[in-house]
Amino acid sequence: MTCEELLKALNEYVDGTLDLTQADCERFAAHLSGCNPCQIVVDNIRGTIQLFRAGVPFPLPAEFQSRLQGALRERWREKFGASA
Repeated sequence: MTCEELLKALNEYVDGTLDLTQADCERFAAHLSGCNPCQIVVDNIRGTIQLFRAGVPFPLPAEFQSRLQGALRERWREKFGASA
């Protein structure tokens, strides 16, 4: 399994469009045992899921929230245009 295959399958699994078999899990484990970059990605995803499950909101400072929303809107316009 390559890094690209692992990340594609992982995304599909998280999106609910892929059911992993035992063989898939074994291939994941084999790849992760020797690939530090993929280990980091999976660990970050696990950490994000744990934070989400904890359900404790983290309030953003108003100025930061405003800048973040502006940056996200600008990226959206760049990618999808003003009418999207």
